Amino acid sequence: MIVGIGVDLVDVPRFEQQLARTPRLLERLFAPAERLLKPRSLAARYAAKEALIKALGGSDGVYWTDIEVTPEPSGRPTFTLTGETAATVSARGITALHLSMSHDAALATAYVIAEAGPSASEAGPAEPTREGVA
Repeated sequence: MIVGIGVDLVDVPRFEQQLARTPRLLERLFAPAERLLKPRSLAARYAAKEALIKALGGSDGVYWTDIEVTPEPSGRPTFTLTGETAATVSARGITALHLSMSHDAALATAYVIAEAGPSASEAGPAEPTREGVA
């Protein structure tokens, strides 16, 4: 079941200016492996992290450097979550995150869908047990 959707759009030249003006942003926003990427790819990852926070319904318990966008062998982007952010996502019952990113010309965008498995109340009535059955 979908429990959250997030989308974000980043102006790449403006993002590059921010990075140039405040170099420590790289350390505050990105995991070490991400810091080596080109600014347009960083902008797309920033959009992905913002979209994730929106899909989660807020940033409580979420830390930027605990969120890394990593490619699968096919090239499809996925989130690798660590630390308190991974624990927060798990505690919210989220079992799957879907990510799509793109950048073209001066814009980078990302879209995230958060899914959770059915709760006990949504799963239907429990199967009767053999205990107490005559």
